[in-house]
Amino acid sequence: MPARVIERWGKGLVADTYVPSRKGDDEYRAWLGRLQVQSASPTDAIVFVRMAFDIDVRHDVPSVKVPTLIIHRVGDRVCHVENARFLARDIEGAKYVELPGEDHSIWSGGPEIGDEIQEFLTGVREAIEPDRVLTTVLFTDIVGSTERARELGDQRWRDQLDQHHAVVRRELERFRGREIDTAGDGFFATFDGPARGIRCGKAIVESVRSIGLDVRAGLHTGEVELAGDAVRGIAVHTGARVASQAAAGEVLVSQTVRDLVAGSGIELEDRGAKELKGIPGEWRLYAVT
Repeated sequence: MPARVIERWGKGLVADTYVPSRKGDDEYRAWLGRLQVQSASPTDAIVFVRMAFDIDVRHDVPSVKVPTLIIHRVGDRVCHVENARFLARDIEGAKYVELPGEDHSIWSGGPEIGDEIQEFLTGVREAIEPDRVLTTVLFTDIVGSTERARELGDQRWRDQLDQHHAVVRRELERFRGREIDTAGDGFFATFDGPARGIRCGKAIVESVRSIGLDVRAGLHTGEVELAGDAVRGIAVHTGARVASQAAAGEVLVSQTVRDLVAGSGIELEDRGAKELKGIPGEWRLYAVT
């Protein structure tokens, strides 16, 4: 064993076993190798490994009489989960937290371990302030898609849908929109400004006509919550409801968007006050002309 430890120390070769969630990540393996070198010499590492395998404290576990927190990932490949379950059973009053995953290192994965430790020591878990930003949301939808699919048949409809997706993505790229989701024949995208979103929506409506499709579009601007790649919040639902009110070939916007693009040269026509399903109050909508 000593020769093997010396040969492998500082190369991070244990990364795939200790942190399988980062398997194949050469940059992470190099970082772990540097951590090994900076933490201990190969000789110290050999002493530690021998100690870890030789010491058996099972007979002393029931004598632990202090508040104890035990955290273990259920798929840990280095230390089997039954070790943690044994400790939880034999330490009186111990708090046991079993997390999903396979990683052995405590610093990998999300903030769950840190949250558990903080709550155990202080009695409270720090509330995470959601990341909220002001953004413009755009929703598009193919009009009469069910009937069109029935007319064309599955294969021809799939081909036309692929063309539609390509057209929409081309316009999103041109106007610097960010595609968030594609559900069936509709798109959900965000923009850093309402005028750019409006121009993109109009370009999409006009471009898809060349492949024999009609699209409706709707936009709203408001604060949204960012959660990884997801975008959530009432502003998202509002944008979707605005789009549902649009006619074929029409781009509708909310009053908020209309106020923000004043002076941009974009012409809008009042479509009156509407009730949006699930959204309180009446909303005045405007069509891009």
